[in-house]
Amino acid sequence: MSVTKNISIILRLEGLLVLILSLLVYAQYGSGWTLFAILFLLPDLSLLAYFSGPRIGAAAYNAAHSYIGALLLVTWGFLLGGSLALALGIIWVAHIGFDRAMGYGLKSPEGFRFTHLGLIGQSR
Repeated sequence: MSVTKNISIILRLEGLLVLILSLLVYAQYGSGWTLFAILFLLPDLSLLAYFSGPRIGAAAYNAAHSYIGALLLVTWGFLLGGSLALALGIIWVAHIGFDRAMGYGLKSPEGFRFTHLGLIGQSR
């Protein structure tokens, strides 16, 4: 998977912006910073699926690190007035933004190092 340096920088800056905006929105609509701190890394539990192999691991990781579920949860919480659902969705979006800013993208079934942001790890 080949991603040019310029594209990678843009995608990582997008992730940073999503993180910053999520923090600002959470400050307004969230349910306290303790909940945020406790749940921020929760999507990374999907990494445990890699014990079942790279294909299952990538599918689980991508499900937990795609904006689709997170934004559906935010929308559900916002439209139905569910403050907990809204807070959880914002935390989830913030986590994804953080990961993208750090260069961790959606995974390929080829292995954990292969992402839509390019290779991660020492052999980049």
